[in-house]
Amino acid sequence: MSQLLIPSPTGKTRIFAVIGDPVKQVKAPELLNRVFADEAVDAVMIAVHARPEQLATVIRGLQAMDNFSGMLITIPHKFAARDFAESVSVAVQVSGSTNAMRRNEQGGWEADNFDGAGFTLSLQRKGYDLIGKRVVLAGGGGAGSSIAVALLQAEVGRLYLQEPDALKADALLARLSQHWPGRCELAQPHHLEVADIAINATPLGLSEDDPLPLELAAVPAGALVADIIMQPAETRLLRTAKAAGHPVHAGSHMLSEQLGCYRQFFRI
Repeated sequence: MSQLLIPSPTGKTRIFAVIGDPVKQVKAPELLNRVFADEAVDAVMIAVHARPEQLATVIRGLQAMDNFSGMLITIPHKFAARDFAESVSVAVQVSGSTNAMRRNEQGGWEADNFDGAGFTLSLQRKGYDLIGKRVVLAGGGGAGSSIAVALLQAEVGRLYLQEPDALKADALLARLSQHWPGRCELAQPHHLEVADIAINATPLGLSEDDPLPLELAAVPAGALVADIIMQPAETRLLRTAKAAGHPVHAGSHMLSEQLGCYRQFFRI
């Protein structure tokens, strides 16, 4: 770890954090601290384990530190954390969730969400054309809602949302339909049969014992199967899809593209 951090943090060091519950799976500190070290940036990122009942105390405490510059937000706090920012991006407005906040020059806090941007950029970087495609998206949580926004911005033809929480699904579809009417709806079983891309944006897969989040038997041959889970690097969903002959796309690609977004957002 000493190779990844600046040699000796001082009172001038910019402090960043990634906040979640749990945080043992997060990769951002390792990746960003390597960037800081390689480019001689006087900054450090730490992982902060904050349980939901302590989230307000943790975030307000960090924001009260004058040498604290910004934070990344991971599960399960992406919806709750937006309440701690004075201004939010369009992605946050529509998705309802945030995964990044920064202190602006006036001392206020701005929120954005780069889950969707990182995911769509990672697909495009691998050569996948999204325009006009039919997509089944499992998960309407923090990451899933941001990915839904980014996919529609990237001009997918139809977005089918698979979300068992009816209230969450209806609320997200209502927000999406205000900006992209007629292009998104609640997923039905037959939608998987016509999907060009099937995406898992749920936590299912973090544990090997989790059930598969998508019914792969219904997915047509040649359709892309993607997962946003980063640890394990190859989930059971991806292994099963690969064995069935599907092209697959791992969650690590999303984080790689997010790094560029974070660097610009945090002015690194």
